[in-house]
Amino acid sequence: MSSLQSRHIDHVVSVATGPGGAPGLMARSWSRCVREHGLDPARPSAARILPAHEVRAHRQSMEQFLRVARAGMEDLYRRVADLGYMVLLTDAQGITVDHIGHPSFDDQLRRAGLYLGADWNEARAGTCGVGTCLVEQVPLTCHQTDHFDATHIGLTCTTAPLFDHAGRLVAVLDVSALRSPEDRASQHLVRELVTIQAERIESADFLRHFDTHWVLRLGSAWGLAEVAGEVMLAFDEDGRLAGANSGGRRLFADAGRWSSGDLAGRSLPELLEAPMASVWRLARGAGQVVCRGRPLHAALRAPRPKATAAPVSRREVRAASPLDRLAGDDPPMQALLARARRIVGRGIPVLVQGETGSGKEVLARALHAGGPRAAAPFVAVNCAALPESLIESELFGYLPGAFTGGRAKGAKGLIAQADGGTLFLDEIGDMPLVLQTRLLRVLAEGEVMPLGGDTPVRVDLAVIAASHRPLTALVASGAFREDLYYRLCGATLELPPLRERADRGHVIDTVFHEEAAAQQLRAALSPEARARLLSHDWPGNVRELRNVLRLALALSDGGVLRGEDVSLPARPGVPAPRVDDTADSARLVDVLRRHRWRVKAAADELGICRATLYRQMKSHDIVVPERG
Repeated sequence: MSSLQSRHIDHVVSVATGPGGAPGLMARSWSRCVREHGLDPARPSAARILPAHEVRAHRQSMEQFLRVARAGMEDLYRRVADLGYMVLLTDAQGITVDHIGHPSFDDQLRRAGLYLGADWNEARAGTCGVGTCLVEQVPLTCHQTDHFDATHIGLTCTTAPLFDHAGRLVAVLDVSALRSPEDRASQHLVRELVTIQAERIESADFLRHFDTHWVLRLGSAWGLAEVAGEVMLAFDEDGRLAGANSGGRRLFADAGRWSSGDLAGRSLPELLEAPMASVWRLARGAGQVVCRGRPLHAALRAPRPKATAAPVSRREVRAASPLDRLAGDDPPMQALLARARRIVGRGIPVLVQGETGSGKEVLARALHAGGPRAAAPFVAVNCAALPESLIESELFGYLPGAFTGGRAKGAKGLIAQADGGTLFLDEIGDMPLVLQTRLLRVLAEGEVMPLGGDTPVRVDLAVIAASHRPLTALVASGAFREDLYYRLCGATLELPPLRERADRGHVIDTVFHEEAAAQQLRAALSPEARARLLSHDWPGNVRELRNVLRLALALSDGGVLRGEDVSLPARPGVPAPRVDDTADSARLVDVLRRHRWRVKAAADELGICRATLYRQMKSHDIVVPERG
């Protein structure tokens, strides 16, 4: 540890633990890190990068927003790349879901955490651009020694929050540099660029969401003075307000008459305090109107025609929900998702049942992302993976000195980390009985007691549990508490296995494109490969499908994935099917004869490469006849 890091740690400790509360935004964050998050500045930690499958889940939960944000990120990167900066985007949990940086610095950026999948939540990484922005919800610069963790004091990070059409925090836009001048004033221009680009991304997403509404765009009548703070108002067919962007919400909140909650359903003349005739002249560019003391000009955008044909089109026009992307035209899955949409945000505990690999956590994340707690943490706990000796301290946390080997400052448990958000208890059927009792108390009383403590901590949770084992059978055998079962199963969602789904083709195509994108491949699925995938019974469900496609893509040369590229594992405990060598040999000879022993033509008909056909001919002792 360098002397600079040591001095930084001493300074953080003195400020964060000082009496009377810490003044200033960064100092407040230091205090939170110590007092609320249980972080120790004397124990710097390297950046945490999530595994690829978890990153995919975070990306999938905000897929449409990502597409809009990417264009804004690329525009911003073009402006700052020559100055040594990179651009990243995180979700509302602080997980990096997209980034743009110079490829030659990839290794350095990954070590610094400026990379896809990095976790920048303040509760884990301490004071930083992203994590502190998520808490404070204002644009800010975390410059070098502003960081809580001494590992990060070389970084400069400037961030701005991104809100959706309903005013919910959904992402953070960040511009970071591995090295920068010590003078904080050097970041002022970067902060202005990030703030303006964040508003542009929000505006683009607002227009995407309300593409079937009338949208009135109001700007300053004095030209460019307030172009970045443009007001946008979306109206339905009856002329009632359906949504307002950040500029619109600020305009009316500053006036003190309408709060965000009071805006919906108001008419345009009522909002602008002007007769409708004046509003229409304004919208046609024939004049101006004064709103809240500001002269405004306007542009009116007509709605895109609504789709009226198939039910699928109606789902796409409807406000997008993360649940919409989980199925194609399978009736049982559509019924399950319709039920799921009705219970989101209603305070009902959900139990997800389904075979291993059927997508229980994916469904849980979609339920979280589609509800009112989307901006709060989603904490997943695999009850089957935690060692029994550690599961209690991991779940409930512990105070300083609770046991030998613990952190000097204690630790916040996973349940407390989910406060305000969603706690996902995966494989709940494998939780030991003694801990089921403690969990029942948490759910019943809304309180958690850390190890070594005597004062309970209040928690506000949405709880989703999942198991591939039938909990009713476990209750009957005495392996699972009946009272806990009824606490968890306010609503039960039974995921069908992949082999029973009528939309297997949709699932295969979706997973294939996700895996190809993750490996940065432009690949296509041949009809032979797709037929091979459709014919498999998938005992491991979507997880097995994902693994098969990931391996096939990794071993392929890109381009079209052929039938022989797909290696399907044998089902455990089931003997491999016997091959009728005579029949296979006869078929090969028949195909070769029809193509006059032209191996390439025969291989194309069989959907295999020439090397594979030659191997099969050799195994069957088939020899190409000599030509006379």
